[in-house]
Amino acid sequence: MNKSTNCQTSLAQLVTRGGIYYQISGGSRQEIIANIIEKLKDKLPPRKNDVLLQAIMEREALISTGIENGIALPHPRTPMLEENEEPFVTIAFPLDPPDWETPDNSKAHTVFLIVSESPKQHLHALTKINFLCMQEKFYNLISSRAPKAEIIAAIEEAEKGWQNTN
Repeated sequence: MNKSTNCQTSLAQLVTRGGIYYQISGGSRQEIIANIIEKLKDKLPPRKNDVLLQAIMEREALISTGIENGIALPHPRTPMLEENEEPFVTIAFPLDPPDWETPDNSKAHTVFLIVSESPKQHLHALTKINFLCMQEKFYNLISSRAPKAEIIAAIEEAEKGWQNTN
């Protein structure tokens, strides 16, 4: 894909590519992120796993990516995909929600791991995720750890609505 069109990849496509994972073990942000990345080994070259973990933890060290209501949005500070690698968003549900230093002190029950190939694409994905998480219907799906198909369908439905307003 070329970078100028790839920021138009739908959030549903990014999540489908990245997957939705349940019962992720770990007692800390780093353990949770490492275990999510382990689930992605078929989506990333092996050498990328450690690099991605390090980049995300460097970003977390600056300021937590935890937002309110038990949501965390970990990501590297800069895009790190090469031309033949595809961006993705992974949704993960920790077995024991960890402290993610959210502004409201909520534990992170839902983690959206964002790996993009450009700042513009990252901002598009981040904006869509933030908007969705503020919608009661979608928030109820993720907080109840709904089945993958229901989460993807809700994202697709929201994106169709956004297209109709443009």
